This record gives sequence, structure tokens and C-alpha cells, in this order.
Amino acid sequence: MSDRRQRIRVGIVGASPGGSWAAATHLPALAHLEEFAVTAVATSKPETAREAAAKFGAAHAFTGAADLAAHPDVDLVVVSVKSAGHAEAIRAALAAGKHVYSEWPLGVDATETAELAEAAAAAGVVHAIGLQGYHSPSALFVRDLIAEGRIGRVESAAFITPGDPWGGARIPEVLAWGTDPAAGAGVLTIMVGHALATFEHLVGGLAQVSAVVANLHKKVVVTETGEHIANQAPGQVALTGRLSDGAVASLTVHGGSGTAGPDEFLLRIAGTEGTLTITPVLAGVYPHWTEWNIRLRSVGGVTNTLDVPARYRVVPENVPDGPIANVAALYREIGQAIDQGRDANPDFATALHYHRLLETLERASQTGRSQPVAE
Repeated sequence: MSDRRQRIRVGIVGASPGGSWAAATHLPALAHLEEFAVTAVATSKPETAREAAAKFGAAHAFTGAADLAAHPDVDLVVVSVKSAGHAEAIRAALAAGKHVYSEWPLGVDATETAELAEAAAAAGVVHAIGLQGYHSPSALFVRDLIAEGRIGRVESAAFITPGDPWGGARIPEVLAWGTDPAAGAGVLTIMVGHALATFEHLVGGLAQVSAVVANLHKKVVVTETGEHIANQAPGQVALTGRLSDGAVASLTVHGGSGTAGPDEFLLRIAGTEGTLTITPVLAGVYPHWTEWNIRLRSVGGVTNTLDVPARYRVVPENVPDGPIANVAALYREIGQAIDQGRDANPDFATALHYHRLLETLERASQTGRSQPVAE
């Protein structure tokens, strides 16, 4: 698309030029997508807003989400700030009648998320949630393998994945705010939310769950300063249950204090005709960020390594693999939803499902009883 006037004009809230998620993923992704143009940025300080605008080629710089959302040169508002700030920025976008893409989690809890989902539906705009596992080429390929019956009927699915750098005895200073559950961050909300979204997208929805949600460190050490601070956020989460089709499922998200990045993950899906075993291509990344090594073992004992067909990658070849590519794929989905006048996938209703599922896990842990998962 060569005509800039036809592009979807994007305003990014939280586009700090140094160290932000937006600078690391959103802006590099958008730079490779000709159907989008970044026209506005907002940060908390005028100087960083101007710096970001200059660095990323945006015409407008703001210090507030409301001013950015109200500007006529913005069609899509991207919310990439701390979780507690999502609601204010989203409401500003909806009040201005703009499409909106929010990073996960949508709100700080299910109640706030339900309000945002209802408001977005009433506004009649396209709304999307940043659960990148929905558009991972590897995940989509595995999902199709299962749907096509390559391993027969799924009987069990087990997922072990890291939650660090949250959850251990130490925490980086930049993430210390996540020790308060009211901030809407940490292992349970962010890491388990992403893991559940990827897991259910592959094997189907959970119908019944038992869970342990544990905080093993009431105080944690800030890595850079040595300061001991109170910690109320859980760092270890494990669940077992059944999928809607009766298969047995388990998911463990383990927190830790590793400073070199997260450990590897392992996903094993066993069916009547074979087993899929999945590990990361790259170490130190989360499942929704990276490409997967995929092995298929038949009931006869033959094991094959499967390559993800090129058709599953829907972004330009020069987009770097990993989180940038998966974010870019979600932008492509949003663009198509806007053009076609339909809902994006995943949207705010999807986000509400996972916020409610997280609350179900907490309830299962607190009561010690298996809980049904609401539709």
C-alpha cells in the first residue's frame, strides 16, 4: 500500500524510546507493515515524548492518552503502559471512537476487565488484546496438526513454562512494582495469562480445574540495591484439570530469580495415535515469543521433527523472528478486522475469559476444591 493516506494511523501510549515494550516490539513491527503509519506517541514526560516522536518518525507527541486519542490523525490507539494504567488509556480511546489494541492484561482484575470489554463492545470499534500466542506461526501449525488428527484424539496435555524474573527471592528494580497484586502484574496475571491463552488455543478450553497458587517469598530482594521489600504476589502456579473434551491437562508456571532470562519450556500433547513434544528454538524466551522445535512420535515409535510451513508466517520476511514477528502478525489481524468490519481475534472478550479463568484458579487454590470453568 503506497498511499500513506490509506494507512491505519497509529498512536502509541507508552512509547518511551528506551527500554519500553513498545520500543522493543510494537514500533519495529509497525516499521515493517506498509498498511500502518505511526503518527503519534505519548509518554509521561514532554522530553521523552518529543524524543520518541523524533526517533520513530511520529508527527505528534503527547503526555496524555486522552490528547493522543482525540487527535484526528489517530485511527488506532495502542496501550503499552503498566497494567494499572490500561483502563484510563483504553477509556480515552473508546471515548474518542478509536480502535484500540491493549497489551495483556487488559485490566487489573476481572471486574475492571468486564467494564472495559462492555464499553468496547458498545463503542462499536475494533478492540484487540496482546496475547501473542494466538498468532505464533508455531502455535498455529501445532493447532492445525491436532485439529487434523495427526495424533488422534488428545488424551493429555502438559505444559511447563517459566514465570521469571518474577516469583523468586530476588526481583529486578524495574519490576518491583509487580510485588503488589493490585498492580495487575506478576507471575499469575501476566505469565499464567499468556501461558493459558497459548495452551487453550492449541488444545481447547478447560472445563474443570484444581490449582495451587503460592507465594513462597513474603519479602524479596531488589537485585540492584539489596533492599528487602514486601511481596504479596504469588510466584508459583500449578493446575490440573480436564479439557472440555475430557482430556487431562496440567500447567505449571514456575517463578524464579534468574537474571539471564527465563528457562526453557516444555509442552507435551499425547493422543491416541501419537505424541507432540515441543521445546523452544531459542533459550531465554517465553512460549508466545519464540519459534518452536516440534517433534511428532507415532504410536509405532517413529519420531520426526516437523518444520513449520512458510504459509503460517503472515508478515514480511524481513521482520525479525520472535516477539516482533508475533506482534506484527497481530497488527495484521487488527488491520484486516478494521478493513472487513469484523471483530479482531483475540479481542477484549477473549481477555475477559482469561481474567475470569485466573480468578477461578485462585478460588480453586483458596478452597482446595476443583472448580468448574465458566463459559
